[in-house]
Amino acid sequence: MNPIRPAAAAVGAALLLGACAGLPRATPAPALRSAAPLAEATMAGAPAGAWPRQQWWRRYQDPTLDELVQRALDRSPTIDTARARFDTAQQQLRLASAARGVQIDASATAERQRLSDNGMFPPAFLGFHWYNQLDLGVRARYVFDWWGRQRAEIAAAVDSARAAQAEASTAALALAAAVSDTYFGWQADQQRIALARERLDVAEHALRITTARVAAGLDRDDAAQRASALRAAAEEQLAAFEGSAELRRVLLAALLGCAPAELPPLAARPLPATAAALPANASIDLIARRADITASRWRVEAAVQNVKAARAQFLPDISLNALAALSSIDYGKLFEYGSRAPAAGVAVHLPLFDAGLLRAQHGARQAELRAAIASYDETLIAAARDVGQQVAIRQQLAARAAARAAQAQAVGRVVAAAHRRVEQGVSDLRAELDATQSEIDQRAAALELDAAAIAADIALTQALGGGFEANGNAS
Repeated sequence: MNPIRPAAAAVGAALLLGACAGLPRATPAPALRSAAPLAEATMAGAPAGAWPRQQWWRRYQDPTLDELVQRALDRSPTIDTARARFDTAQQQLRLASAARGVQIDASATAERQRLSDNGMFPPAFLGFHWYNQLDLGVRARYVFDWWGRQRAEIAAAVDSARAAQAEASTAALALAAAVSDTYFGWQADQQRIALARERLDVAEHALRITTARVAAGLDRDDAAQRASALRAAAEEQLAAFEGSAELRRVLLAALLGCAPAELPPLAARPLPATAAALPANASIDLIARRADITASRWRVEAAVQNVKAARAQFLPDISLNALAALSSIDYGKLFEYGSRAPAAGVAVHLPLFDAGLLRAQHGARQAELRAAIASYDETLIAAARDVGQQVAIRQQLAARAAARAAQAQAVGRVVAAAHRRVEQGVSDLRAELDATQSEIDQRAAALELDAAAIAADIALTQALGGGFEANGNAS
């Protein structure tokens, strides 16, 4: 028996035990929250509803909005960036998968070399100065993934790709919400402009009456100055609303990535009606309906796999190598049977001393895992806060709208009574103009509630995930 073999085996076993002695403990799977912490009191007061659909903006039945959102999703640099991140993650997955397979490469070399007169083999002894060297071979290599390092790297790449895809959905939802909110803001500005023009008409009419009364000696001059100031204020308000509408057009163009002149024609339309509905089981299902929560969860899963891969680095790698080759110094004999030069072997890579590099890498991966878990918790709590805030806002707006409707009815009766008194000659037109101004103010206040309601409806849709589902099937 060869005495070298037991000694070599003993040395190998000792080295293996020494390397594994520093192996860190396996990191347990993190326990993530399974439900969003929604406020039960707020949720209980909201009527039941369905989850948003994927193309949720179509429920407003506005073809112009449909076109704006679609163009934004097709042309936005933000979406292109998100898609690029997803493509990068997919390529990383391909790289990780390719590293696990069998590596095969071919090589061929042809050289002509002169022997030195003063070399180890003198040409006088060999009988020639120049010779040819031809080599042709195919090499195969396979690394055994005994400790799961490559499997963990592939799983981490898969999870990262899924996270990038979910992040792209988050970016698309944010863009669609921004376009919708800006578009309806422009629509509200058109109604504000119409009301401002009515106020200006009333102010001009009141100024003419006051000017005539001052000329007749029925009022003092300061009454005309006050009426003139009211008209100037109405003109300023109209200019402010027109400027706001133009700014929203510019913002829409920026969201679409085009010039304002390239926007589709925008026509004034009434704001759509909304309802403050909340899906059932929102606290549980919200996790699967929010793309940002899903992306955070996949980031945690990727971090878990990266920790596993870093831990596997402490263990030895074992690979098989095989070479099928032909070698000859004669071109004509390269493919003869005697020119074969095969080789096969086993390689073991065992980390022994690395100045703490592997442990530092493992610690860094664990820190990334803790950061990913904290980010998941933060994202989940923020999502619950978004939903709770928007539901509370919608409920508040609904209550204010009911009270405002009662005020509008009372003001309408005042306007009708003032108009009757003018017709009967009991009062002059100023009382009716004052009542009309109050009625315009009521309509303006109702408009602001409607505009706030549509903005809250869009925000609630975004808070509920905008039709995203973690399983990839949009409702």
